[in-house]
Amino acid sequence: MSGALQAVFQNQRSFGLTIGTALGGGFFAGQISTAGNGIADYNLIVAPVSSGESSSKQWKNAATAVPGADSVIDGPQNTDDMVAHGNSTVYPAAHFCNDASIGGFTDWYMPAKNELEVCYYNLKPTTTSNNTSSGTNTNAVPSRGSNYTSGTPAQTSAADFQSTGAEDFAAANYWSSTEDSATNAWKQNFGSGNQYNSGKNGSNRVRCVRRLAI
Repeated sequence: MSGALQAVFQNQRSFGLTIGTALGGGFFAGQISTAGNGIADYNLIVAPVSSGESSSKQWKNAATAVPGADSVIDGPQNTDDMVAHGNSTVYPAAHFCNDASIGGFTDWYMPAKNELEVCYYNLKPTTTSNNTSSGTNTNAVPSRGSNYTSGTPAQTSAADFQSTGAEDFAAANYWSSTEDSATNAWKQNFGSGNQYNSGKNGSNRVRCVRRLAI
């Protein structure tokens, strides 16, 4: 089967899913390709805001390195690496997601950089212009090889995820589970889409996700 036909086949297996609809204990946030080839292998599910988001968590309580946790797409492995190397005092954000039990599921994790970006692209809460220096994501489905334009992505059409909606992301910085350096980790602003890194011991929001194999 050609890559194009396989992509169509896999997308048909998720037929009927609409961004923001209830799925697997949370809400459908889009699809990811862990191989970065445009062929979806997971549906990405974002947790309900009431039980799956914290408004203030440190990535780590010190600006020091962690073994692993540097994947831009493997959020489960990043989260496992942090949990294995320190308790909730050392890695507050990762443990918050790892320890979550929501909708009967316990496989929640802290999204990697490119997973978090899919959440922004599909569930952008505001009408604010995008930062045009961010947005390239080969793990998104469809794959995106260029940065945002000022108007793309637009505000999500999922009403509950628009600003002041019941499940909306705040127009603020959210941690990803992706380490950038010994001292910094990646985050994404859900007001402008700006992706940048900062000190791990700073406090930002975190929203848990889980994967559902296609």
